[in-house]
Amino acid sequence: MDRIESLAGRRIPRAVTDTALALVLAAVCMALPVAMPSAGPELRSTDAGFFVLVLLTTLPLAVHRFLPLPVLLVMSVSAATLQGLHYIPELSGPQGTSIGPTYAAVGTAVFLTATRSTPRIATLVVSVFIPAAAVTEAVLAPDGHRIAALFTDAVLLVAAWALGRLTRARAAIRDQAVERAAALEREQVANARAAVMEERARIARELHDIVAHNVSLMVVQTIAADRVQERDAAKAHELHGTIEETGRATVTELRRLLDVLRTDEEAEGDPSKEPPQPTLENLPALVDSVRAAGLEVDFSTSGTPAELPAGSHLTVYRVVQEALTNTLKHAGRTRTVLRVAWEPERARLTVRLCDDGPRPDGERAADDSSDAPVRPPVVHGAGHGLVGMRERVGAVGGSLHTGIRPGGGYCVHAVIPLPTTAPASSLAPRHEGHFPYAEHPRPAGR
Repeated sequence: MDRIESLAGRRIPRAVTDTALALVLAAVCMALPVAMPSAGPELRSTDAGFFVLVLLTTLPLAVHRFLPLPVLLVMSVSAATLQGLHYIPELSGPQGTSIGPTYAAVGTAVFLTATRSTPRIATLVVSVFIPAAAVTEAVLAPDGHRIAALFTDAVLLVAAWALGRLTRARAAIRDQAVERAAALEREQVANARAAVMEERARIARELHDIVAHNVSLMVVQTIAADRVQERDAAKAHELHGTIEETGRATVTELRRLLDVLRTDEEAEGDPSKEPPQPTLENLPALVDSVRAAGLEVDFSTSGTPAELPAGSHLTVYRVVQEALTNTLKHAGRTRTVLRVAWEPERARLTVRLCDDGPRPDGERAADDSSDAPVRPPVVHGAGHGLVGMRERVGAVGGSLHTGIRPGGGYCVHAVIPLPTTAPASSLAPRHEGHFPYAEHPRPAGR
């Protein structure tokens, strides 16, 4: 039914469809006497009664969607009257079987009734209306052709009814599939949102650790500066510059913490008692650990290292950790290339990790002497790992690109912005005429 009621991908209203069908059938029925061959059966000449009965046989189809069962009865009675008054040939007679447009109109009404009605009305049509219509057709048929007329009319109407019920069943199955797909999509969106909220809460706890560490360091440095102020003014001045530097970094991390925090979930335990968070200096140890698990990692760095906030250090480490874990999990013992490039001139740090994908069955690494079989490849799924990496990189103002390589394998490419050095005029007031930490640069929180 959807194919009948759609054109060029656009659904046509039922009113337009029903009216068009009614007008087409009316025109064909009125042209029937003209199209009848001269050697055909003797029929009654057309008059006003013929046109009235044709209109009653076809035009009620325009309002079928409102009154399906009454419309079907009116159309069938009018068609039977046309045949009884010999305006149209019998369904089955001496000239053979003749299924004219009036029978097609009644069959169309049966089809639409079976499609649009409730199961109760549809059962009533097939159990009461169709047998009654077939018996009526047999009574109107000439002698010797009653059985043929009965079976012909019954088969025609039952076929139209069955096609209508099948169309309705297919439409119901389609609607259920669409509903299930919509429910599944809503579930996936809810799961993704929950994963994002969970990851944001975890990132917020880690940034909280950094901020708490920096604030504790500022307190210790302030106490030390106060104690050495009278004995060593230069040392106290240096400590004040370090406190200012640490404070600026802490404010930056605190802003990121407020941006990332999207949940009221409290951290379990005391985060300030957790060990210090890893940095880029811990990447070699991370690479060695995955090498020990069987992953071949070609690790190298390039460029001149620049100052990087502690939150960005943690982000880079976690992205590399997640990417290596995913490679080992999904691709097995394959070859992986990890490149860390410092680009101070472009104020960014790029991290690129690409693997060769799962090895073919039976292939071994050159230095792998174990007899363990190669792990079967696992299809990359849309898990929470990529969500976490994107949230981490986005929290520090960077970008992340992931995808399958054309030649096989998977790549993770992260770009982390480096802090730009502001002009001297835009910085805070200097201590005694010189930049407080120009000669003693220290990464925040170290």
